[in-house]
Formats: sequence, structure tokens, C-alpha cells
Amino acid sequence: MLRGGARPPTPVLIAFITDHKGVFGVEPICRVLSQHGRMITPSTFYDDVTRPPSRRAVRDTVLKELIAVGRGKPIIARLGARKQWLRLRRHGHDVARCTVERLMREMGIHGVRRGRVHVTTRADPAAARPADRVDRDCTTTAPNQLWVADSTYVPTWSGFSYVAFIIDAHSRRFISWRCATRVTTSLALDIDIDSLRREPIIP
Repeated sequence: MLRGGARPPTPVLIAFITDHKGVFGVEPICRVLSQHGRMITPSTFYDDVTRPPSRRAVRDTVLKELIAVGRGKPIIARLGARKQWLRLRRHGHDVARCTVERLMREMGIHGVRRGRVHVTTRADPAAARPADRVDRDCTTTAPNQLWVADSTYVPTWSGFSYVAFIIDAHSRRFISWRCATRVTTSLALDIDIDSLRREPIIP
């Protein structure tokens, strides 16, 4: 409930007390929290709730309003932190880019992410799946006791390359691999397992 490292930050404790003071009271909550290593006094709570907002908090509120202006327009709604920062600077607001990034993160907004999502696996729920022969236990004491196979894709300037490979679980070295420009069943089956078994590669 009270997260934030070994000792939760003071704002977290203040928020906790604010949420529960109507039931338990400020002083009892502070006493129980202090007994459990979350040191906070009633005066700290009252000072925080009666203290006027800091200059940073006031400026953050103004900047958030400026960032929110025009979000209903598609062009502005697509702006990321960098272009939003440039937009604010263009309108005469002297603000750091990291501040814009922090405020947009707090507001839960972000710019449009370009590039399509590359789907590499389309599982067939009706297809039979191979059994897990090692029951997820990849413990080995020497090379060539256990080999594992997998496949992945690598983005290149000319498109995606697809790689199927076999790795020795002990040495983590590649035993064999195949590369292709298309995902096909033969990509994984083309690796000559029989020849590797006859002549195992010892790192």
C-alpha cells in the first residue's frame, strides 16, 4: 500500500493520511506509521496541507494547461514531447524539454508512434504443440548435454531477416543457425540436426 523504497516518500504518506484521517484521525495514523518505521509527525502533515503550492507546482499547472490546449485537434494530438516542446518555445514559453517529457508522462499522453507493429508469430490454437522434454529445467554441467532452439527476427536497412538457431544451454554458444527473408516452416527444419549429433561442437 505504501510503496516507494525502504521509506515511502513524504507525499505518499501525506496522501495516505488524507485518505484515512476521517476514520482514524491524523495523530493516531502518524503514531502507527512511526511505530512501523514510516516516520512522520502530525506537524509535517499539517504543514504540507496548509503550505501554499511551490513555484514549480504552480508552473507545472500552467504548462499542463498549455500542453492540453489544442489536444482536440488531430495535428496537435499527434505531437510527441520534442515537437510539443518546440511548439511551446515557438509561442514564447521558456521551458526545458525534459520538463515537457515529465509533464506529458504525468498527464498520461504521448505522441503518435510511427511504424507498423511487426507480428512474427501467429499461433494456431488448433495445432499440436511439442512436449516440453526438459520440463523447463535447463540445468547442465557440461557442453552438449542440452541444446535449445528458437527463432527471431532482425530489422535491417533492406527489411526484416528471420533467423532460426540452436544454442548449447551450457556454453550459450550457437551450434547452428539459418537465416531467410521470409518466415517459413523450412527455415527451422533446414538445420541439419543429424550431422550436428554425429559431430558435436565442443566450445
